[in-house]
Amino acid sequence: MTNQFEPMILGFTCNWCSYRAADLAGTSRKKYPPNIRLVRMMCSGRLDPVFVLEAFSGGADGVLITGCHPGECHYIEQNFKALRRVMLLKRTIEPLGIDPQRLKLVWASAAEGNLFAKEVETFIGEVRDLGPLNWKKRSIKNELKLVESLPEEVPA
Repeated sequence: MTNQFEPMILGFTCNWCSYRAADLAGTSRKKYPPNIRLVRMMCSGRLDPVFVLEAFSGGADGVLITGCHPGECHYIEQNFKALRRVMLLKRTIEPLGIDPQRLKLVWASAAEGNLFAKEVETFIGEVRDLGPLNWKKRSIKNELKLVESLPEEVPA
């Protein structure tokens, strides 16, 4: 019997679209691995980048952020803010020793339960191929100072 690595994924989902897509996937009995733990937020644009760093520090092997499709956000343009933050985070986590492929942004509407389940399964497979992160609770406070000094928005 082989002892295959099973990644732990933390998912931040938009209340209005992608959380409902996850719910639709469940009620439609779409199968995807149970390795993901979802955190419902009112909007993906409200995700503080520190939450992502804390997720990695707390033992998550990957972080999946999901939100409304561009142009369909209930809070006007907040999903574009989420996109800019993810781009910034990917540039920030690499010098910290975290492969940027461990962070993924997915757009999923409430009617896209199939897409949500497929994206979760794909992401878990990608993180499984990367192997365990092993980035637990090192000097996160010192590394967060780097994040606090970065600008809030990424130039277009």
